[in-house]
Amino acid sequence: MSLLERGPFAIGFLGSLGVLTAWGLIGALIELQSILILVVLSFFLALGLNPEVEWLHRRGLKRGVAVLIVALVTLGIIGLALWAVMPVLVDQASILSARAPEYVETLRRNPQIAALDAQYHIIDSLVTYLSTTNLLNLIFGGITAAGKTVASFVFSVVVTVVLTLYFLASLPSMKEFAYELAPASRRPRVRYLADQVFARVGGYVTGLFTIVMIAASVSFVFFNLVGLGTLSLALSTVVALCWFIPLVGSSLAIIIVATVAFSTSPSTGLITLVFLIAYQQFDVYVIQPRVFARSVQVPGVIVVLAAISGGLLAQMPGAILAVPTAAILLLLYQEVLKPHLDAS
Repeated sequence: MSLLERGPFAIGFLGSLGVLTAWGLIGALIELQSILILVVLSFFLALGLNPEVEWLHRRGLKRGVAVLIVALVTLGIIGLALWAVMPVLVDQASILSARAPEYVETLRRNPQIAALDAQYHIIDSLVTYLSTTNLLNLIFGGITAAGKTVASFVFSVVVTVVLTLYFLASLPSMKEFAYELAPASRRPRVRYLADQVFARVGGYVTGLFTIVMIAASVSFVFFNLVGLGTLSLALSTVVALCWFIPLVGSSLAIIIVATVAFSTSPSTGLITLVFLIAYQQFDVYVIQPRVFARSVQVPGVIVVLAAISGGLLAQMPGAILAVPTAAILLLLYQEVLKPHLDAS
């Protein structure tokens, strides 16, 4: 029976049922948004670490053993970096807290700042906001909200690590299953395109490591030249860890490192702040486009636009996935759409 032969009630019922089903699916996707983002992020990380696993596998190790070695090395590097950084950050925070009254008095003695403070009470408001309780309320919305934020972060990290290991171990079988979904006549073409996609995602991770290493190396040299030699290793590690985070990572590194530098000397802090801001702009508009243009085969202007667009659409996860997504779309245009248009 065609749709025109049905009664108005049946048509309305079926239409309403379809709308409710679509609405329910959209609501479910919204509720599962954070989990879906973690799944996609874990899959991208697995693709990025897969070349190292394949390298060990080609040299005679079983894939499970190769995955275990790569995972332990990666987690070990992250653990050592945190172990090197945390004591320094705690010490510098203690020094900054102890010297805070001295800094406040220095500000009060400045004639211009004293005049503004007498009129607007700027310094008193700043001291109030930077107190422990108010700072927690300002950043997290209170101690309870701060605990929830920390718990959510820990949960996300654990889920991401577990999913990444699972995807990394089962990646060959997942790829073969995906290939079998394509028609037999087109399977070689699908296999070629999928391998190219995986290679470009792996190239993105390689390029990201290159960018982070350049930032850490340049920062290490600068810290030694500017008089922060005793802290250069720890501060360079902070730069490296933060530089992995898109959008806000470099700004977070600037805040942490500049705070430590200001606790050492105001002039050193100012020089460090200016240098890091200048390097941040150079990295975003010169280094990253050039590196990703080689490792992911995406033009530099598309790298910049993709990172900005991804960050605006989906914040940090969007910025992480923006460049490899742009690489995949560009590949599909070059290998699928363009030949089809040329043939028509």
